[in-house]
Amino acid sequence: MEQSCSSSVRVFPVVTGYNVSVKHYGAILALLLDGSPLSEILASLVLLIEAEKLGTMGSVLLLSDDGKRLLNGAAPRLPDEYNKAIHGIEIGEGVGSCGTAAYRGERVIVEDIETHPYWAPFKALPLKAGLKACWSEPIKDSKGNIIGTFAMYYDTQKSPTAQDLLLIAEAASLASLAIERSRSLQFQRLTSNIFKHLPVALVITNDNWNVLNANPAFYQLIKLSSEHDHQFDPHHFFQPSGLTQLTQMFDSLHANEAWQGELIGKRLCGATFHLDLTVTMFKDSSLDEVCYAWLFSDISERKRASELIDYQANFDSLTSLANRHQLFRVMQNEINSDSLMPGFSFMLMDLDHFKQVNDTLGHDKGDKLLVDVSKRISHCIDEAFLLARLGGDEFALFLPGLVKASDLTDIADLIVGRVSEPYYIDNKQVLTSISVGIARFPEDALNLEQLLNCADQAMYASKEEGRNRFHFFTQQMQQDAERTAVIHTALRLALDLEAFELNFQPIVSISTGEIVRAEVLLRWKHEGTYISPEHFIPIAESSGLIVEIGQWVRKEAMKALLELQQINLGFGLSINVSMYEFWSHELQDNLVKSIEDIAVDLTTNPFPFESMVIEITESLLMKNNHHSIQSLTKLRDMGLKVAIDDFGTGFSSLSYLSKFPLDQIKIDKSFIQQSDSDIKQQALVTAITTLSQALGLDVVAEGVEIELELDFVKQAGIEFVQGYYFYKPMSKSELKTLIS
Repeated sequence: MEQSCSSSVRVFPVVTGYNVSVKHYGAILALLLDGSPLSEILASLVLLIEAEKLGTMGSVLLLSDDGKRLLNGAAPRLPDEYNKAIHGIEIGEGVGSCGTAAYRGERVIVEDIETHPYWAPFKALPLKAGLKACWSEPIKDSKGNIIGTFAMYYDTQKSPTAQDLLLIAEAASLASLAIERSRSLQFQRLTSNIFKHLPVALVITNDNWNVLNANPAFYQLIKLSSEHDHQFDPHHFFQPSGLTQLTQMFDSLHANEAWQGELIGKRLCGATFHLDLTVTMFKDSSLDEVCYAWLFSDISERKRASELIDYQANFDSLTSLANRHQLFRVMQNEINSDSLMPGFSFMLMDLDHFKQVNDTLGHDKGDKLLVDVSKRISHCIDEAFLLARLGGDEFALFLPGLVKASDLTDIADLIVGRVSEPYYIDNKQVLTSISVGIARFPEDALNLEQLLNCADQAMYASKEEGRNRFHFFTQQMQQDAERTAVIHTALRLALDLEAFELNFQPIVSISTGEIVRAEVLLRWKHEGTYISPEHFIPIAESSGLIVEIGQWVRKEAMKALLELQQINLGFGLSINVSMYEFWSHELQDNLVKSIEDIAVDLTTNPFPFESMVIEITESLLMKNNHHSIQSLTKLRDMGLKVAIDDFGTGFSSLSYLSKFPLDQIKIDKSFIQQSDSDIKQQALVTAITTLSQALGLDVVAEGVEIELELDFVKQAGIEFVQGYYFYKPMSKSELKTLIS
């Protein structure tokens, strides 16, 4: 890496009379060979010149890297204040002697600083320092580029002699030698240090693979002692990479092209590692042979990290199955391909009641169950199929080339059967089942999004039919889904336009024959046809629109109540509240607050809450939620009454009647309409009535349509009746006429 000093030596003419060249050259050369700092060499040079020419004060300025400014190099006898002032001065025409010399690239002689135009803007500085004349010679490198200036200052006005000019020229030449050689040595030292401390391996070989030079990182990387005579044979070292990659590398090198890429190397101990390699071939003129420079670093950790990232991006960390990203990518590639296969099928699978496992046994047991389920499903399928976990308790199966219904039925049957067998987790038996939806490409859908939607519809059909089964997608499902989407959109618009209507069905007291109140019924006419609440209410609940619809119903019903009480002061209304509005504490609180806010908006007088009945579904009793009880209690404290609608159709116990803040129950019409032929039904209705009345609850019989049903209701001791026998639902104006 070192170069001979002789390559930079230049011969200078001997100046007759001074005989300074050999002396100066020898002194400066000695300093260069000793590796002295440039500042020391330049200072010595200035002192030698000053000793040769008495009265001279020498100065060396160095051109900055950007070529625009002059920086202090050496001026041992000039005042510090002056040196500091000129440090960094920009070169240019008329910028003193040195600035002009560096700018022009030629010698500048100023005999009188005080009067010379080059110094006019700056003369105060040198005159203050006692400097009155300045001769400046540009310092040029071996290529003729300006690298600085050598100046000779005097304390009197002074003109140079011929010998003075030779001396300043020699001084500039010596300064050039010192600057270039010093910088060259500095560069060599820097290069050597970089070579030694380079954090990547660098080895230079000839075409016999003998190592010509190598840095410590190379020896450390391949686990070889640097004192050991050795070769670096790339055919052996990179052998784990395979013949194809090695052939490509040498083909590039023989074409005089550098090669860069990733290979696998083999250390002396036999261990392999991944490396990033850059290799180039060059001709060494001094050795007259072809050489190779190999630069490489160990990227094994990066490769392992990359593989881990790739694994995490494509596989589920819990079950090690493919994840959603990988599955959908594979399916999309199959859709995009020109495969001659008949198509493929897709199964979407969801565990039944998995939340109960997490809630009762804990999430760690739930995770173990998911792992066991994934293993069972894997044992049911061929290796050509791709099983994935989409997240939570949802799995999916990609079946390329399989679209025959009988084959899919066999696989789905096997999966459903195996998954439903008992599991034993930490010595505890756990039961679960799975619901499966099957969709086929291109029979059911032509793109990935549609296919997923079809499988999802089929899977939910399995859920609705009782779970623990599979279902193929059908066009009827699609039609139902499209109808649901249409109804949802129309519901949103109807809500914005207040396109709903309220009907009222009177409730009659059997003992007096009077209408005591009416149940508020929501009606919706869409495109000229009334849509049954049985169709649109579930859609409103699933989309969350039921909250806004419920608020609209309550507001309109409370308006109607105030109008009706102007006709009949004791008249009341029953208003249904969706179970959805009790799903969270926040919704329950919003329900109570909305009723209070509506009352404030409608009247400044106390609102007749005692004439309002809120009807809730029987399923709410099963939750036995403390916050629900608190919310109902707040409503009753406001004066409202609470009724259970369609009592008897759910799975609640009669014991719940004593726990909830209730005022009324409404026996479902199915009990009333079967009472004439079913003795057990009659006994059940009588028992419900007796128990409810014993608890202080009013009882309403729904769906009374004929005389026999009315007689039974009377015999059972029920006081209030609602049904077609007396009145059908009617408009508000019709109800006003009726009660007046």
